Amino acid sequence: MPSGVPLAIFLLPFFSFIVISFIIRPFLNSKPQLSGYITTASIGTSLILSLWVLAEVSSAPGHVLSMPDYEWLAIGDTVIRFGVTVDALAAIMLIVVTSVSLLVQVYSQGYMHGDPGYSRYFAFMSLFTAFMLGLVLADNLVSLYVFWEGVGLCSYLLIGFWFHRPAAARAATKAFLVTRIGDFGFLAAILFLYSKTGTFDIGELHHLALAGAIGGTVLTWAAIGIFSGAIGKSAQFPLHTWLPDAMEGPTPVSALIHAATMVAAGIYLVARMFPVFASSLTAVTTVAAIGGFTAIFAATMALVMNDIKRVLAYSTISQLGYMMLGLGVVGIGVANDAIPLEVGLGLGVAVGIFHLFNHAFFKSLLFLGAGSVNHATGTFDIREMGGLRKVMPWTYITFLIGSLSIVGIWPLAGFWSKEGILDHAWDHQTALFFLAMITVFMTAFYMFRVVFLTFAGEYRGSNAGHSGASAHAPSLRESPLVMVAPMGILAILAVISGWLPVSSFLGGESESFFGALAHPIAWVSMVLAALGILLAYALYSAKWLSSESLRRRFAPLHTLFSRKYWIDELYERVIVVRVLVDGIFVLLNWFDTRIVDGIVNGIAGGTIVAGKGIRRLQTGQLQAYGIAIFVGVLAIVACFLIFG
Repeated sequence: MPSGVPLAIFLLPFFSFIVISFIIRPFLNSKPQLSGYITTASIGTSLILSLWVLAEVSSAPGHVLSMPDYEWLAIGDTVIRFGVTVDALAAIMLIVVTSVSLLVQVYSQGYMHGDPGYSRYFAFMSLFTAFMLGLVLADNLVSLYVFWEGVGLCSYLLIGFWFHRPAAARAATKAFLVTRIGDFGFLAAILFLYSKTGTFDIGELHHLALAGAIGGTVLTWAAIGIFSGAIGKSAQFPLHTWLPDAMEGPTPVSALIHAATMVAAGIYLVARMFPVFASSLTAVTTVAAIGGFTAIFAATMALVMNDIKRVLAYSTISQLGYMMLGLGVVGIGVANDAIPLEVGLGLGVAVGIFHLFNHAFFKSLLFLGAGSVNHATGTFDIREMGGLRKVMPWTYITFLIGSLSIVGIWPLAGFWSKEGILDHAWDHQTALFFLAMITVFMTAFYMFRVVFLTFAGEYRGSNAGHSGASAHAPSLRESPLVMVAPMGILAILAVISGWLPVSSFLGGESESFFGALAHPIAWVSMVLAALGILLAYALYSAKWLSSESLRRRFAPLHTLFSRKYWIDELYERVIVVRVLVDGIFVLLNWFDTRIVDGIVNGIAGGTIVAGKGIRRLQTGQLQAYGIAIFVGVLAIVACFLIFG
């Protein structure tokens, strides 16, 4: 394969951004639809090239292609090179990013039609896709970090796309600042590793970690620092608070950034650096514990949200926790020698990334479905919906498929990757296994709560009173084909992506189509999922139980979940206002005013006084100067006679 092909995958969307920003917007603004066509064409071409890369990697020895690298920066004796990594992990991620991005761009041409920022939207989407592809292909930590920050920048721009809305502007700022906290730890880890190893190259760091050439304490702290970056980008506890607010951006942005790409960057980072993590039991235990806790923690909040996108946002946080749990529990097995090293390195990546692969399709589908019902109803509040399956059958069918897939019903895609995580959690960390099982029940309940409130029953929205509580109000109709078609393709992928040999390609285990049903854990998880669906049906469709009376009975828990454990208040009112603004910043202001300014002002005052004294010596009288010179000569002679 020509070495320029992987670079072209990254450069095509970048050139699309350049063309839209500097040609379409200034000179062809009367034809904004060109922006959508150019973005779609460039990302579609990148997808074709990604499929070519996947085919080449599949037939390459060890599923790795050798690619040249180039000198990028030379600082003294330090040379930073720029190259690309083309292996099984990169090939799978390229397919995920380009395929989902392509379908989102097609959908966006219908969803964003008529928006005054149409060209700006597609310019930002092109740039975001380019940065994400660059992050996947990076072969050293410096270039990876550059693209990592580029992804964060584009997320800020897209979350705050409708910047004239204060909520969107605040959400963009919040996302940018919260993720910066994690990124600081990531940057510190990069510098720390370089100070100990003298290299930024990811492959060399893997070799040094596995060979034991890096001390255990160094590996642990470096891995924790890298993981802090992943916590921020992948919205893991305690840096999860930005993701639900990020739903203020356009829905296709949520489908791409907050379901398939940016939030997946943290999972990819841990998978890419997995040999470093697996060399430290403390690090992988931390990854597993935070992932398992985040999965159930976010699920509790999804139970009570009434905004359909916020339900999906907390669901995304929960599923990302699942992925971290998968990476962590296999890492624990490797660190404890329960899994042979040569098996565990591929297995850990496979377990986490296989769920990322499947999640990208069914979660993007769910977000696009949310955008479709919003396109018809003008709201994201599921309490103002109902009965939409009558007028939006394609949206209903595809959303139902996505919901069944995320719940993990056999044989849909989510079943296969979820079962892999549960199996390894049972083998290596039983406590986290039970947390994950409880999360299965919660996921089924909150997803089908959305399904029943949105699509079942009768329409409850603003048009209900004018149309006899019917879902056939004039404004309610199926979305256009340009929006439905991508949802249909994603629905197919949400069914079959789990059947693809992705796990074995990454170095993991493969399961036969019916063989997975022989595992008791698979049946237990599906029974729990069925119970969650049944409870949602009883409460919100059949009305066998009263959801209102249930809410009153568990009012303290409902308040706790709906207020999101008051973590936003803790951060904003306590940490930001009390600790930073009223505490640390006041102290720093006092230090700056009294100490720093005091020293500077003291030196300045002393200089002025000295200047005045010296000025008085300059009388302009030659006699006085002569006397001073004579006294000086006598002093010199006296010193010579006394000390000489």
